[in-house]
Amino acid sequence: MPVFSTERLLMREMKPCDSFDMFEYARRPDVTRYLTWSPHPNREYTREYLQFLTTKYRAGEFYDWALIWCADGDAKQKMIGTCGFTRFDLPNNSAEVGYVINPEFRGRGIAPEAVRRVLKYGFEELGLNRIEAHYMCGNEQSRRVMEKVGMRFEGVHRSSLIKNGEYRDIGICSILASDYKAVCHKRNGLS
Repeated sequence: MPVFSTERLLMREMKPCDSFDMFEYARRPDVTRYLTWSPHPNREYTREYLQFLTTKYRAGEFYDWALIWCADGDAKQKMIGTCGFTRFDLPNNSAEVGYVINPEFRGRGIAPEAVRRVLKYGFEELGLNRIEAHYMCGNEQSRRVMEKVGMRFEGVHRSSLIKNGEYRDIGICSILASDYKAVCHKRNGLS
């Protein structure tokens, strides 16, 4: 797993020592409301999950980064969420990106900052042609993140996921390598 730095974040693999910070948000029903997983029941569960991920990282089967908050001159680096690839479709040269942010840190542009770095890695280093993101309809905050990074809304898969015994509609946004290049040119004032 490569390590990345952005303006305010260190992005590295998750570690069991992150369990306290992760449990802080992973236990909250308001955080998992629009996610495919349920709230973590206790800190030990979170620690065991992070321990399990170390084996997935070693096997090269997991590409999700811990987001470590490095701004505000705080000496203690705090894990405030995750961002990374949730799925690869190598025969079609595409991937899916996902993210979750501790609510105490939302509204600061952190998710777009992290997603932009993952997109850069996917397009510039892995040579992907397409990266998509899914969101449960009703989670307009997540869709806005996708649009801020240049993704385009493609549509809704109706009743395509069961969450807590209820069918949920799933929205899909995507960005192609050609779109990414255009967004980068525009951001850098080259258009």
